[in-house]
Amino acid sequence: MPKGRGFHGEHLMRIIEPSFAIITPINGEEILKAIERIGRVCYKSEDKIQDGTAHKFVRMLINRGHEAMIEHYTFSVQFICDRGVSHEIVRHRIASFAQESTRYCNYSNEKFSNGVTFIKPFFWDNESKQYQEWLSAMEYAERQYIELVRLGASPQEARSVLPNSTKTEIVVTMNLREWRHFFKLRADYAAHPQMKEIVRPLLNECKKLIPVVFDDISFCMDF
Repeated sequence: MPKGRGFHGEHLMRIIEPSFAIITPINGEEILKAIERIGRVCYKSEDKIQDGTAHKFVRMLINRGHEAMIEHYTFSVQFICDRGVSHEIVRHRIASFAQESTRYCNYSNEKFSNGVTFIKPFFWDNESKQYQEWLSAMEYAERQYIELVRLGASPQEARSVLPNSTKTEIVVTMNLREWRHFFKLRADYAAHPQMKEIVRPLLNECKKLIPVVFDDISFCMDF
């Protein structure tokens, strides 16, 4: 794990890469069967349910825009990302969030390795001038945060010097329809590069886990 140079001896800044984890157990075939069972209530066609009909039925719902039916299933993802990315994630209104709080987390404590953790910007090489300037800025921000806490500031006061690159953890729960909307916006060519860095691999993983639902959402992996 890359680390910064640290300050005051006992404090050591950490630089990590973003990641995600789907924390809801997912059985894609059972999800499709449940959606079919629910959706067929609208047409009173439950008698047509057979082995293998769920894929075709859910694909029909999506093709017709009858996506209200896929709102009946939700799943949760835990993102580790920077706070700039999380600010965009929480703009999605049909969702529930649980986020690491800089008001209550005191990063000068041993629990947090006595230092602040930052998310590495992937678009700068470690040896580039841009990355070195960014690294210096993160070191300065951590130093000022630690010093403010040492002087008696509370974490919610000291956090005012922390930048967008500060690492955060956020659990996001959405229904399948909103996840589709999320991917269409956040994996799109026009999305922020650091958002695409984490969302496009998540989209690919969701395609593997849940057939049909995300098949029509496709983006190349170049950022």
